[in-house]
Amino acid sequence: MLNEKAKTEEMNSLIERADELIATAELETRELTETELAELNDIKSKVTTISETIKTMNEINKTRSTETMEVIKSEQAIEETRSVEELEYRAFDDYLRNNERADMTYGNNGAIIPQTIAKKIVAKVYDISPILAKATRFNVKGNLEIPVYPASGTGLSVGYATEFTDLTGSTGDFTKVELKGFVIGALSLVSKSLINNADFDLVGFVVDRMAYEIAKFIEGQLINGTSQKIAGLSDCTNVKTLTSTSAITGDDLIALQGKVKDIYQDNAIWVMSSATRDYLRALKDSDNRYLLNDDISAPFGKTLLGRPVYVSDNANDIGEGKKVIYYGDMSGLGVKFAEEINIEVLREKYATSHAVGILGFAELDAKTIDNQKIAVLQMGTTPTP
Repeated sequence: MLNEKAKTEEMNSLIERADELIATAELETRELTETELAELNDIKSKVTTISETIKTMNEINKTRSTETMEVIKSEQAIEETRSVEELEYRAFDDYLRNNERADMTYGNNGAIIPQTIAKKIVAKVYDISPILAKATRFNVKGNLEIPVYPASGTGLSVGYATEFTDLTGSTGDFTKVELKGFVIGALSLVSKSLINNADFDLVGFVVDRMAYEIAKFIEGQLINGTSQKIAGLSDCTNVKTLTSTSAITGDDLIALQGKVKDIYQDNAIWVMSSATRDYLRALKDSDNRYLLNDDISAPFGKTLLGRPVYVSDNANDIGEGKKVIYYGDMSGLGVKFAEEINIEVLREKYATSHAVGILGFAELDAKTIDNQKIAVLQMGTTPTP
């Protein structure tokens, strides 16, 4: 490693030698000899090199110090975050088991779960629900209007342009999708016997249980919707309606897949109930090959016509008039969260049941915002005689 002090001493020594040569010539009232001039030029070159070296060393050391400080700050921030998570984790665990922690935040009906724990629940919700994870999410308050330009829209023209000739302007037929806000709630009861089990990961259980309950409800709304409330995919207009009330063919699936534009096929998935998936397992093509294939790289280990298959407990089984299969790029579904999921703990309310209530609230809305990306398979209905 270069030593700045040694280099500085070497440079000073060279400068002193140059001063000696010049002083000797002046004392003897003569010009510098060729040998002395050559030595001075050599000293000048060496001093310049050493000076540049010292300058570079200082810049490197300064950069190294800055980088070191950034690393230290980053490590400190990570450690502080970890410390906060650990403290809140222990505080919440102690509150559930002993109800003795004073550093918990309290609402009107009970203690509010720490933010780090609530964030784990939210992350878990996205992990459990593939539709919510793949949907286009908006975190805004108030109503949200999303402009939509339909594929079949008119009024926007494109043609050849002639030099020095003005283009004729036109207006596209834009529509809009409005996302509002509907409050949803999920309540999960945790047995006090389970809470009193010291060897049990209670916080982890609460996170998993609440995430599952919230994800199950939200996904149900995203798939089926509720009249006058969250529409979800129920308002998707890209529907393949069958004539049969109970049978699905391979050609039906191919037709459904074809209703999604090719540009959106790369991110497309199938969503259906486990019973519908079991039904499709028996389907074969004209060469007697199964349409539903094993694929270890697929999320559920299955692919259908080259795209992964997801199973949802909220999807309808095959039945008359039922929407049973959803296919496409789920980013065509818009989900607006007016507020993130808030979780509270209710101890007293369920004390007589020897349980603790875990309550979750969220405000959201969801609608199809791009019908080109998603298609729905709907079973037929029996004609009215």
